[in-house]
Amino acid sequence: MKKIMWLTAWLVMFLAGCMPLGENAERPATGAAQPEIAQPETTTTTTQEEEVGGLTVHYIDVGQGSAAYLEWDGYSMLIDAGNWNTADALAYLDGLEVENIDIAVGTHPDADHIGQLARVIETYEVGEVWMSGNSSSSNTFIRTLEAIDEAGISYVEPRRGDVYDVEALEIEVLHPEQLSGDSNRDSLSFRISYGETAFIFTGDADIQAEQEMIDSGLELEADVLLMGHHGSNTSTGQAFLQAVQSDVAIYSAGEGNAYGHPYAEVLAAAENAGAAVYGTDVNGTIIVETDGQEYTVETTREGVAKEGSNRCIDINKASSAELAELTGIGEALAEVIIKERPFETLDDLTRVSGIGQGKLDGLKEQGLACVGE
Repeated sequence: MKKIMWLTAWLVMFLAGCMPLGENAERPATGAAQPEIAQPETTTTTTQEEEVGGLTVHYIDVGQGSAAYLEWDGYSMLIDAGNWNTADALAYLDGLEVENIDIAVGTHPDADHIGQLARVIETYEVGEVWMSGNSSSSNTFIRTLEAIDEAGISYVEPRRGDVYDVEALEIEVLHPEQLSGDSNRDSLSFRISYGETAFIFTGDADIQAEQEMIDSGLELEADVLLMGHHGSNTSTGQAFLQAVQSDVAIYSAGEGNAYGHPYAEVLAAAENAGAAVYGTDVNGTIIVETDGQEYTVETTREGVAKEGSNRCIDINKASSAELAELTGIGEALAEVIIKERPFETLDDLTRVSGIGQGKLDGLKEQGLACVGE
């Protein structure tokens, strides 16, 4: 694959307005220059000694973030790299004595998914980096771009229908077909199969994205599903669960996280669909091993998945679907809130036309709305 070529002006534009590490920010103008993208290939170009021993998938406990490490037949792949404020992913990889990573994926630019991707690139011999193509002006994202550039690593933006065969492993790209501009919705999503065993990864892709995957007609049935958006009800809809028909459903969330992940209704839906549910908040790192025919699931600690205890809908970060859950806030007001934010306090919501003191009192009584740090 061609090596990534960066436009200096593009980097300078971002660096001039860097924000504190991991801080969310508005997306840059769509007219900003983008890096040249390497074209998809049917096989990876990394060469290393062949080892045959099945596939192991490590769903790493990285707190309130996501990271999964796959190793098979002498190859490896990292899907997301944990949160910007912890080094759990690197500590775990070091414990495995990892030296090379053939494919490092950032499903979308959120700092709880690409948080340590720059350090991964700096620490290990990385073959290529896959990202969605959406941008962010957060320092976390900028550092990732710089690390890719400095390492001279191949860069790919996979799209629906792309298929990568790496020895016995097949990676089929389920989403996106094209970018919508919504970073969560555009999360890179994959069906990864090894022999007869298949896994689904969807980042923070929402229910609309899941429906697009269903409508695409691509194969979705899998044995193991990583539930989208940390078990939030913006993802893992009933239709998607029925399409995937997984026996195992895993979510990645931090114990006692401020968002209340996972949501009770999502856990119930997965269980009702016939899946055994595991979560990194209660089970620690979860390891699935397969020889291509059968698979086993191991956890680092025992625990039963349950609803998060500190459920909070951050009005400055929540999606329109999450905001619509708030008392008196429908889809229309949710969109206005998104346009008007940020808000310093809940009381500031009264500046939104249609939210008076009575509606604000109702929101406070419900106890779900909050303003994150």
